[in-house]
Amino acid sequence: MKTTVQKIFLVDNMENMELFAVLMEGIWRTACFEREVRKAMHIGFSYVGLLYLVLLMIPNIIWTKNQPKDYEKYVVNENKVLLAFERIGEVLISCFALIFSDLNIRPWSPWSWWLLVSFLLMILYELYWIRYFRSEKSMKDFYSSFLGIPVAGATLPVLAFLLLAIYGKNIILGIAVVLLGIGHIGIHLMHKKEIDNCPDNSAHQLHKRD
Repeated sequence: MKTTVQKIFLVDNMENMELFAVLMEGIWRTACFEREVRKAMHIGFSYVGLLYLVLLMIPNIIWTKNQPKDYEKYVVNENKVLLAFERIGEVLISCFALIFSDLNIRPWSPWSWWLLVSFLLMILYELYWIRYFRSEKSMKDFYSSFLGIPVAGATLPVLAFLLLAIYGKNIILGIAVVLLGIGHIGIHLMHKKEIDNCPDNSAHQLHKRD
């Protein structure tokens, strides 16, 4: 009986030791990760972040005077959870894009391709807006794809900022972009689905072909 109890005690102790070892390893890895993140991120003004925000805001300011017809009818149906993700993401990105100097241009390296592709996506975003402002400004125009990129008005800036976060090795900005992407792209996809399922839209398109 005594031997059995000792065995059980030893087994329990070994399991506890293994659990403790796993816990300590997790803490150590977390501390190392945090240390590396702190090394990678440097507080300071980012002129690249400012440029991106300007490129983001200018067409949206113009859009307030050029909203598509019936836009207000669709807004009332927006998912509140997705809207919360979108708003939180917008606020965080507006802050984080300006306060990390790692987002600025550095001497060329293979890592610079992230910034280059990111900036090209922002250029495509501006071209998307130019096409929209020159269109009939319908809901279909607003939620259309651009060069094969679905709901380009939401997808392009989210991808651009995500690649900018990767370029700057900035996990905080990356998390903010993910939050924005969930909300912003999610809302756009919902509206696009509504438009595609709207009988009036099909009739309108048929009339345009005639």
